[in-house]
Amino acid sequence: MLMNHNYLVERLRRLFGASACRLQVAALPWHRTASGAIEIMLITSRDTGRWVLPKGWPEESERLCETAAREASEEAGLSGSIDTHETGRYYYSKELAGGEHVACEVLVYPLEVRKVAEKWKERRQRTRKWVTPGEAARMVNEADLGRLILAFGAAQTRVAA
Repeated sequence: MLMNHNYLVERLRRLFGASACRLQVAALPWHRTASGAIEIMLITSRDTGRWVLPKGWPEESERLCETAAREASEEAGLSGSIDTHETGRYYYSKELAGGEHVACEVLVYPLEVRKVAEKWKERRQRTRKWVTPGEAARMVNEADLGRLILAFGAAQTRVAA
């Protein structure tokens, strides 16, 4: 189904000559501290060093939640339990290698982190940091992502109470 969706989006983009929104998938890595508080892990982007969630492009054979889990592993060395339902989505403009900007819709899947690796694929290219949902919301550039993180943190806090 994903292949058909991507194919149709690309065909429409070519037909109408407009830049269609491209789909990316992100993991929202979280854990509960010993005191019961929620923390979110952010990582730095490779190009600008801004704080982001692990995210990337879906591959044909993967379910979207599996893509989110793979990106968390590759970009941040995280593994755990990925939710099969998205917690939300946000939009941003991504600059590609050639300087072209594309609009991206990012589907966000919560990942309850159970293991943080000491060595991982992109460890020399990124920094990772555990922060509160409020800190994470202030650290990311996208306002919609900040609101999504705050809402997720509030929902998890209510579940624990």
